[in-house]
Amino acid sequence: MTALVDQLKRGLDAPICLTWELTYACNLQCVHCLSSSGRRDPHELTTAEAKRVVDELRDLQVFYVNIGGGEPMIRRDFFEIVEYSIGQGIGVKFSTNGAYIDAEAARRLTAMDYLDVQISLDGTDAATNDAVRGDGSHATAIRAMEHLRDAGFGPFKISVVVTRHNVDQLDEFKALADSFGAQLRVTRLRPSGRGADSWHELRPTDAQQRQIYEWLLDRGDDVLTGDSFFHLNALGEQPLPGLNLCGAGRVVCLIDPVGDVYACPFVIHDRFKAGNVRHAGGFAGVWRESDLFLELREPESAGACASCGSYDACQGGCMAAKFFTGLPLDGPDPECVGGDGELALAEVDPAAIPVPMMDHSRRPTPVRLGRR
Repeated sequence: MTALVDQLKRGLDAPICLTWELTYACNLQCVHCLSSSGRRDPHELTTAEAKRVVDELRDLQVFYVNIGGGEPMIRRDFFEIVEYSIGQGIGVKFSTNGAYIDAEAARRLTAMDYLDVQISLDGTDAATNDAVRGDGSHATAIRAMEHLRDAGFGPFKISVVVTRHNVDQLDEFKALADSFGAQLRVTRLRPSGRGADSWHELRPTDAQQRQIYEWLLDRGDDVLTGDSFFHLNALGEQPLPGLNLCGAGRVVCLIDPVGDVYACPFVIHDRFKAGNVRHAGGFAGVWRESDLFLELREPESAGACASCGSYDACQGGCMAAKFFTGLPLDGPDPECVGGDGELALAEVDPAAIPVPMMDHSRRPTPVRLGRR
């Protein structure tokens, strides 16, 4: 495993996992949205341009893409792009809030091969979920799951961003997934996009971080995490399943709706923009030759974590979480389970904290926390 990790740190000829946000348009206004979605960008890639990107990914032998947004099903050419990708041998996993999955759409999705659907849900009850995702969003997601089940889609995913208000529902989320024959996916809350404003209020407490770690060890054999909790490995008892490293620019990256390529989905900021698929060389040129990606693939220093005996286990944590809380990239993760993150955060000048570069929100959104 160590040799594999070292190889992945040096980067691969093509990304293992490519996230592609087709649009910033969204019918919801989630308070933790990574891309601050809401309004469509008028310069988003056309259908023809999207298909050219698919052709490049095919030539790079990318196996599958994660399609998201915004709400990707808002695009009128959504099915056309997905069907074209599958026709080129590239599998599609797409994330949706479920608003556009009616009975007919569920049947159409079920008829496709090499397709996975991921329904976003942040509470097993409406009060917990809708406080984050908007009124009626819980019922919408459950209805979409019912349509997929009734169409015989198979094991779709239920995707949960873990917050301090839904940690105690992890068993309930697992039971919900089991009841639909689905698979549960839990991911870490990042201070990106609108999440930069809600992170301090929504992030799990120190005690809840241990609760998440212990739950994943006890119940996580068939639960997906996207390797997003590797900072918890510093608890030291047993490593969580997965690669447990930051793959930004090495094995993962993001293409946004206008074709800009970023190191990962959680760092939509000019500091981590590597290029654009519309430029000469296309996506392949960005992946293989961008200065940013080549820099990220260089051997990294443990920095402030060098004296910590847990560095090899947690790898210093999440780059995006550090960046958007004003911590240096070679510093501790802001949610470091050893407490170093809290100490570092206390010394950060609020004026020096980077802000997300773009906001596609339709209107200012108040953060409604807790259960109503």
